[in-house]
Amino acid sequence: MVKEVSPLIFVGVDWSEDHHDIEVLAEDGSRLATRRVGHSVAGVAELHELLASLADGPAEVKVGIETDRGLVVQALVAAGYEVFAINPRVADRYRDRHAVSGAKSDALDARVLADIVRTDRHRHRPVAGDSDLAEELKMMARGHQNLIWSRTRLVLQLRSLLLEYFPAMVTAAGGHVGTRDALAVLGAFPDPAATRRLTRARLVAVLRKAGRSRNLEPTAQRFLLALGGPHLEATPGVTAAGRANAMALLAVITAINAQIEHLEAALADRFDTHPDAEIVRSLPGIGTILGARVLGEFGDDPNRYLDARARKNYAGTSPITRASGKTHVVAARFIRNDRLGDACDRWAFAAISFSGYGDGLRLNSTVWQPV
Repeated sequence: MVKEVSPLIFVGVDWSEDHHDIEVLAEDGSRLATRRVGHSVAGVAELHELLASLADGPAEVKVGIETDRGLVVQALVAAGYEVFAINPRVADRYRDRHAVSGAKSDALDARVLADIVRTDRHRHRPVAGDSDLAEELKMMARGHQNLIWSRTRLVLQLRSLLLEYFPAMVTAAGGHVGTRDALAVLGAFPDPAATRRLTRARLVAVLRKAGRSRNLEPTAQRFLLALGGPHLEATPGVTAAGRANAMALLAVITAINAQIEHLEAALADRFDTHPDAEIVRSLPGIGTILGARVLGEFGDDPNRYLDARARKNYAGTSPITRASGKTHVVAARFIRNDRLGDACDRWAFAAISFSGYGDGLRLNSTVWQPV
């Protein structure tokens, strides 16, 4: 007796902030249903009701969507459907099979996604079944990194502003105006006029209050030499405006620094509770923050990757080959998880200091050579 196999249904979800377009296809490609549902509890319930009316059970439902995270994806995975995260670049290529004219609409995108999981789902990655803790670490690590990127943008704005009305401060900071020392000195001496009251004792006091405990005198001397002499000065009005803007940026950067430290501590605490934390931290060059980033982006689902190469492809650490006729080129892979790729780059350079190959080497252009 041959066991009857339940028919599969294939669902394309073109998601957006306030609604989602749905298309459901049968195994032969015929359309079973189309729907637009809201991004709400009622909308998700309507989607579940629709799929329940067309399939015998959640195992028969295959879903394609252009993201691997978010509340809608969580709801689909929690319902027991097999969900495939389709890269938007891939979906764009498939669209030409349906509309060579270049036409595009949300309904068409939903159909394309449904057709992808109907015909080629074996070529795409199902959404991983990572633990809640791994998802939490990924969100916290990304938030921490976002704050660092925001701080970098603000520091660059501050540097550009100082060059307009107070270039001596940029020189005194060695170009790095976002350091703890530079921010503290700028807060105490925000314009060229304020440096007329500059003394070594005041600089030492400012640096000590900012948290510096070592090399106080040499650091104060460096700032004194750069700020204690004559300055190129803007007009009084421009200087006043520059000082006001600089103090505003300084306040925001200071607040972001405090939140980065707060989030870093929380991230470290959560990372330590993960069962894989000890294994990740044992790798040369990985500390708590990089470890949390790497673990969060790789995930902890043991079945997420087909093999080691798939994991390397996802991180962008494996090269790609372009071979045609007599041409054979091996190039770096740029289609990757950019956050994971950034973490792996930092991991690789940090690992050099833990390796014997790092002793007596220096970076010359792009090659490590003996000193």
